[in-house]
Amino acid sequence: MKITASEKLKKLTTGIFTELADKKRDALKRGKDIIDLSVGSPDMTPSAYVVDALLEHSKDITKYGYTLKGIDEFHEAVAHFYKQRYDVDLHPHEEVLQLMGSQDGLSHLATAIVNPGEYVLVPDPGYPIYEASVALAGGIVYPMPLLEENQYLPKLDEIPQEILQKTKMMIISYPGNPVTALANASFFEEVVAFARKYNILVAHDFAYSELIFDQHPKLSFMSIPGAKEVGIEFNSLSKTFNLAGCRIGYVVGNPEAISILAALKSHIDYGIFYPIQMAAVTALTSDYTALDNQAREYEKRRDILIAGLAKAGWQVAKSPATMFVWAKIPSGWTSREFAFELIEKAGVAVVPGDAFGKLGEGYVRMALVQAPEKLAEAAERIQQFLEEKVNGAVIEK
Repeated sequence: MKITASEKLKKLTTGIFTELADKKRDALKRGKDIIDLSVGSPDMTPSAYVVDALLEHSKDITKYGYTLKGIDEFHEAVAHFYKQRYDVDLHPHEEVLQLMGSQDGLSHLATAIVNPGEYVLVPDPGYPIYEASVALAGGIVYPMPLLEENQYLPKLDEIPQEILQKTKMMIISYPGNPVTALANASFFEEVVAFARKYNILVAHDFAYSELIFDQHPKLSFMSIPGAKEVGIEFNSLSKTFNLAGCRIGYVVGNPEAISILAALKSHIDYGIFYPIQMAAVTALTSDYTALDNQAREYEKRRDILIAGLAKAGWQVAKSPATMFVWAKIPSGWTSREFAFELIEKAGVAVVPGDAFGKLGEGYVRMALVQAPEKLAEAAERIQQFLEEKVNGAVIEK
């Protein structure tokens, strides 16, 4: 019997990530030492009091059944966190929905909201689940170019009217992945007016909300007047609190949209393990000093990596946020060629920019998920690689 994948699944572009994983595995098999800057998985640990809460609640043998949904304490903790960190008021039981990580919610949102044939505006470059979720729902992706000359903000007035008349939803992310740009209140206000005019649901991915550098403000889309009317915002405890493996996150905002997503999820999962929920409650409501210290550590790592690359003649823009550096590559290479050569010759793994969309070509993404000394070593390896391989090629500014 021959079993084939669905036509929807075949549309998903997983080739680059699979090829990158194969390249890393082959290099490791040959004994190559790899400094892995490709996967955005935090290397830092949760705060001790969060781990203590997880351990303590795990001792309660009555809490090993289905939770079915987020407990009241979790929803209230999210509302508390948003008020304290972003000055946003949320109704804990109408404007908050627990998720098994923000990617879980993003992957299901289009299925819950978008009908086959309807358009979704998606950033290019953008996090792969945005496009994949639309493809699985039978929707049509309309890419919004994120260009350096536009500060990586989409030009909403350039989207054709005939597309907007058929658009159900748009996805944005600031600070984003892989593009690490920030948006200001003026842009978010433009998005609110745009969404109202065309009756489009806005989904804002805010997973890197606490990894903001250089004293830039932490700006939630939900803090903009009218945002709750037109949008929802996804957030996660993975990057903020280093709980990536616990798979817990949330979405906040428009109650109607949240109710629709909750209805879909009721057919899919049975809730998150109670001790994990209580650990999340502890994280969301405890001292936030650790969050500020963590942001400073990522900022330090960014500076070390970029300074090291500058010694190699590779001038890379400073990321204002996230755990990534989005870097324009030397001329004469494609993103994929450059990334694969780095693994093979330098033992440094990065992600080619075209993994995130057509307009990612010409860039690579580097994750700041190694200790500072490892990042400095990675920069030294890249310097040696460029000296040996680029042979005087001009480094793009």
